[in-house]
Amino acid sequence: MANDQAPPRGGWKLALVGALVGILIGAGAMLLANGYFVRSYLLENPEILPEAMERLRAREAAEAVGRNRALIERPYHGAWAGAADGDVVLVEFFDYACGFCRASNADVERLLREDPRLKVVWREYPVLGPASEQAAIASLAAARAGRFKPFHDRLFAAGRPTEPAIAAAIQAVGVAGAELTDEARAELQRNFEIGRAIGASGTPTFVIGDRVLQGAVGYEALKEAVEAARES
Repeated sequence: MANDQAPPRGGWKLALVGALVGILIGAGAMLLANGYFVRSYLLENPEILPEAMERLRAREAAEAVGRNRALIERPYHGAWAGAADGDVVLVEFFDYACGFCRASNADVERLLREDPRLKVVWREYPVLGPASEQAAIASLAAARAGRFKPFHDRLFAAGRPTEPAIAAAIQAVGVAGAELTDEARAELQRNFEIGRAIGASGTPTFVIGDRVLQGAVGYEALKEAVEAARES
């Protein structure tokens, strides 16, 4: 016999609340279970953590490059080479006292010779002490005088940037003096701020497209990054 008694007043609301509570409890249990399995997987496969961190750093660096691209790719006076309107800009944060920068110079030169559409911009990043700072000041003076590239190549060819080597390079390229002007000081400060923003932990640090490459990565890695930036 059918029960034709009316349900209690508000009964449907209680039923709905009960159903929702049940769904939430079930979802919470699933999240806890998933969290447990994720944690277990990470503990059993810890080698994926460095890769995940590297991807996170790369993503954050790319975002920082995007925010600062105009500053990063705008050269300080004559501190650039290659195509004035290059379709790809390779930016190198470097230090004259850095042996890895000296070794990478040949790779950058090769790219410039082989790629007529590439523009290279150099940014002073003197992090290795007083000799680095002195060399950077002289290099910025050479850039203001339109003699950056001859100075750059001559000082790297001389080895470590000693005071006599810096003075000889300045004299050889015909730059009158190497004083720390307000403009040069502002440029160095700006380079350090940008370097921190993109996560430049040392030299050389290259910025190509949205990628930040740390260290002397070699010709092939630089060329691949240029090609990837060109295709993007």
